Amino acid sequence: MTTSITGDEPTKAEASPTPTGTRDHHIEHQHIGPQHSSGRWIHGWNPEDPTYWRGGGALIARRNLTLSIYAEFLGFCVWALWSVVVPRLPAAGIDVTLSQQFWLVSVPALVGATLRIPYSFAVTRFGGRNWTVISSLLLLLPALALAWGVSTQQSYSVLLACAALAGFGGGNFASSMTNISFFYPEAEKGKALGLNAAGGNLGTGIVQMVVPLIIAIGAGIHLERAGLIFVPLALIAAVLAWRAMDNLDAARSDLSAYRGALRVNHTWLISFLYIGTFGSFVGYSAAFPTLLKSQFPEKSPYIAFAGAIIGALLRPLGGILADRVGGAKLTIASFGIMALGACGAIVALGRHSFVLFLISFFTMFAGSGIGNGATYRMIPAVFRLGTSADTLPKARRMAGACIGIAGAIGAYGGFLIPQGFKYSLAQAGSIKPALWVLIGTYAVMAVLTYAVYARRGTAAHTAKV
Repeated sequence: MTTSITGDEPTKAEASPTPTGTRDHHIEHQHIGPQHSSGRWIHGWNPEDPTYWRGGGALIARRNLTLSIYAEFLGFCVWALWSVVVPRLPAAGIDVTLSQQFWLVSVPALVGATLRIPYSFAVTRFGGRNWTVISSLLLLLPALALAWGVSTQQSYSVLLACAALAGFGGGNFASSMTNISFFYPEAEKGKALGLNAAGGNLGTGIVQMVVPLIIAIGAGIHLERAGLIFVPLALIAAVLAWRAMDNLDAARSDLSAYRGALRVNHTWLISFLYIGTFGSFVGYSAAFPTLLKSQFPEKSPYIAFAGAIIGALLRPLGGILADRVGGAKLTIASFGIMALGACGAIVALGRHSFVLFLISFFTMFAGSGIGNGATYRMIPAVFRLGTSADTLPKARRMAGACIGIAGAIGAYGGFLIPQGFKYSLAQAGSIKPALWVLIGTYAVMAVLTYAVYARRGTAAHTAKV
């Protein structure tokens, strides 16, 4: 069946014959898979038309955004689950070395980053509502695998495979952002995507705050609960998406935009910068509980959740401030904040000051959150440079493709940063060398951002990119 703009059965007027191209496109979607052949498809979606938007389009978009935030929130929760479980494995009787612990917390980021590109295309292949159902059900695999792996005390190699499955949660960000981008007009797209991203990012901190309390209820440590609690939550997300979300036949993959964006140097530079902002957020979120446990074994790593929450909550602020002062300037400032935090962490390690170490890492999380919003804001502004009214639509499509590419590449920072800490500990017995490398990397990123986007006399500076 098809749906009207309200998502209900079509009226007689709406049931009139559609243009051949539209009908053929719907038929093509109907035959994707038997379980989705009669899904809630909306035809002729046009949020740029004010009458259409006020006449029901805005309500549909908000409904899909709300459920998308919930599904993406769960994705980030599952993506970060092993950051909670790993520091507690020894206490649960599972013997893993510190090096193995860093592998267990970093491999979900590696898999999640790799899945982001195919996940973004899945929306246009299967439909946003249909893929939200599928991606929510896929979260059952890492949740159940974690519960089985820790409850039966499997070997390190099996646990590593279980942790890799958590990467399904990392892919959800790309599909969710792609889907919501089609629902909103250009004038409201930034706010909608910002809410969607912040809601997802918040899942990392919430899972680190709530799950330790759940696994500690009763005598002993019940690590299997960390996975089991997400089984009903994932099923709820799938049911809600099935019942209340919509597919848009207007959502189509623009391969030419991706090919065009890949040929633009800005895409690669911004992706590199995004490793420094979003990659830092994911990397610190994954590694921070393990770092606290290894560097300050006499302290509880529970407080680690606050860092991820700080980073998530400051992401929207980064976008708002970037609109006022320019994304490039704020991105440079975020690198400076993170470098300052890393310097504080080095001092804290020398003094063995737990409080200073916390404050320093919270500063780094704050910088990463602000930088996430600022760097994301730069993308559409950069691709608008030198455009005319005729070329603006193409520039917008390429900017959308760049967002997808940068989001995937940036997520690899979630793998690189924990691995950097692991290598530093193995070679020097301290994470100080890794922190110095991060300081140097942030300095390089800040200089590049200034030279290309913030230096006086450049087109980007004039346009306040």
